[in-house]
Amino acid sequence: MGRAFAIGLARDGFALSLCARDTEGLEATAEMARAAGSPKVVLVAADLSQTGAAEKVVGATLEATGRIDALINNAGATKRGDFFVLTEDDFLEGFALKFHATVRFCKAAWPALAESKGAIVNISGVGAHTPEPDFTIGGSVNSALINFTKAISKRVGDTGMRINTLCPGHIVTDRLAKRIETLARERGILLEDAREEMRLEQGIQRFADPEEVANVVRFLCSPAASYIHGAVINVDGGATPGI
Repeated sequence: MGRAFAIGLARDGFALSLCARDTEGLEATAEMARAAGSPKVVLVAADLSQTGAAEKVVGATLEATGRIDALINNAGATKRGDFFVLTEDDFLEGFALKFHATVRFCKAAWPALAESKGAIVNISGVGAHTPEPDFTIGGSVNSALINFTKAISKRVGDTGMRINTLCPGHIVTDRLAKRIETLARERGILLEDAREEMRLEQGIQRFADPEEVANVVRFLCSPAASYIHGAVINVDGGATPGI
């Protein structure tokens, strides 16, 4: 999804600062972003679960571009599994990469975003609303992100900043493919049958492409979303049953 966000924002004319642990993946995304129209792409390879990484990325971004107009926090893929098998380290790592990195980025980029009247979009997930027994780490992290985002949205004052949470549902990514493979193995069925069973169990018409989530990110970073602040937006095809 991060790559789709980068390419979408590049099409809107954003200069980009991209961060991930995978240097090769960053380079590939940068090439696509430049081809899509980004005037400048800054790459910072870093492990965002580590203290100081967010500050390093923000510093490199300001040095290269002089400003920050939008911050998209999309780091982290938390581990699934049986609660009684997951370790304490699994929980700590899940929070370190997805929750604490977001907190650090918001704090580090806040002055620049206040100056530019910019936008923050924190990527949570629909697991925040619908607890699942094999998603105790991710669901907890996603719920915490929603609470955190709403809390800091009350701190913007008259800066003109906007801060929102986006919760994707079942999106066609490598992670979804692995979940389908696991389901097929557990039930002893073909991959296409496992995919269809998962779709039916979620009560959705289809799985989404990353670009469909990126379109919402682009909207939230645009002037068209000037009065959307402190919101939680689900992009899940209707999977979340709660009100």
